[in-house]
Amino acid sequence: MATTLKLPQELKERVRSAAQEAGISPHAFMIAAIEQQTRLAEKRAEFVAAALDGEREALESGMGYEAEEVHAFLEARASKGKGSRPKAKPWRR
Repeated sequence: MATTLKLPQELKERVRSAAQEAGISPHAFMIAAIEQQTRLAEKRAEFVAAALDGEREALESGMGYEAEEVHAFLEARASKGKGSRPKAKPWRR
C-alpha cells in the first residue's frame, strides 16, 4: 500500500539527517518510526484496558491492596529479587 506523507521542510531535513546518521534510507527511517509509534500506541491501549479491568474488578470485589505494602513488596523485589506478596483486603466499609 502506497501512502504519501507531506512533511514540513524542516522535518524532512531532520529525517534525512537522522536516517543518514543511522545508515539507512529516509524511507526505512520513517517506516521504523511509524512502527515504533504504532507499537507504543497499542501498548498504551493495552495498559489502559488492563487498568480499567482492574478498576472494575476492585469495584465488583471490594478488595484492594494497601499502598505501603505494595511499595514495600516492589522495593524488596527490586533490591533482593524476592518479597512477600501483599494480601488483598476489603476496602469498603
